[in-house]
Amino acid sequence: MAEQKRDYYEVLGLKKGASEDEIKKAFRKMAMKYHPDKNPGDKSAEAAFKEINEAYSILSDPEKKKLYDQFGHAGVDPNAGFGGAGGGFQGGFGGFEDIFDMFGGMFGGGGGGFRQRRNGPMKGRDIQQSMTITFEEAAFGVKKDIKVSKYVKCEKCGGTGAEPGTSKAECPKCGGSGQIHTSQRTPFGAFDSVQPCDRCGGTGQIIEKPCSNCGGTGQVKKTVTISVNIPAGVDNDSIIPLRGQGEPGTNGGPNGDLYIVLTVRPHKVFKRRGSDLQLEIPISFEQAALGAEITVPTLEEKIKYKVPAGTQPGTIFRLKGKGIANPRGGRKGDLYVKVDLEVPTKLTSKQKEAIEAMGKELDENCYKGKSKFMKTIKELFS
Repeated sequence: MAEQKRDYYEVLGLKKGASEDEIKKAFRKMAMKYHPDKNPGDKSAEAAFKEINEAYSILSDPEKKKLYDQFGHAGVDPNAGFGGAGGGFQGGFGGFEDIFDMFGGMFGGGGGGFRQRRNGPMKGRDIQQSMTITFEEAAFGVKKDIKVSKYVKCEKCGGTGAEPGTSKAECPKCGGSGQIHTSQRTPFGAFDSVQPCDRCGGTGQIIEKPCSNCGGTGQVKKTVTISVNIPAGVDNDSIIPLRGQGEPGTNGGPNGDLYIVLTVRPHKVFKRRGSDLQLEIPISFEQAALGAEITVPTLEEKIKYKVPAGTQPGTIFRLKGKGIANPRGGRKGDLYVKVDLEVPTKLTSKQKEAIEAMGKELDENCYKGKSKFMKTIKELFS
């Protein structure tokens, strides 16, 4: 009987209905914890990593997530009858083979000629790779190459594991079935059981002359260069899935997937909040008091902006459409410019006299906030 899959939300430590950001953050945290590079030789960590990637591949896809939320695993299983492509009556089972396997152990291996699932096509292992990009690359998108160390199909044997000129042979122990049938007599009668063949590992085939390049595995470790198209608008912890760029499948199964996890370097001037940008610009007293045209940098150009007379410190101006494009819709966010009043610190005697003279000319009525404050104080103590 096929092992029952855990709930995908449970796998990522989330509650049903979690948001896109919550799913993304949970995946990154779990994937980093169970990544094979951090847990060499740990089979349980490797299995957990694969389970995490499978859960994320469903929950990060809006359509698949919708089907999963409605029908569970049956909605996204390609062999199931709800949302998959298999159609037909198969329900939550992996097909008739699983049904026979389930009852075979109880009624003498009624599976007949059906082999263990390991003899069928199996998808290759998913892998994860980190990539650091600049703020501008994240904003505008970029095509970059990344080096990935992974298992690839052996070129010498074409992934068969057999030395060129030879081929796999039928296992003599199980006759190519991949199963060993045993019978045991007990006081309650005879019971038959089916076990994977220990000679061929349940595949039904053996390699008489292994490939000298891969040792019969059909795969070799290699560092490959892969081009990644990074769309405009990505942010920290954005994940780019590259389908089929993982490790090779077995028995004709598809390759696994490669997940690129992005880290964006901070900008020297701009700060980001979603698709919006934030910027602080210092202005002088006379610019704030009298108004002035200032130069405002954006990610693409410099623009002129008229600061109105009487602008107060901390005032924020909005420049529409000068932010970052949303990677899903393409609409640009806005740029929010905060002006800070810069007080001079190094003054000559002449400059000090000029400020003192100006101060004598200005009374509290020139200051809106000061005038209101002084009026309140008078009312309190009158």
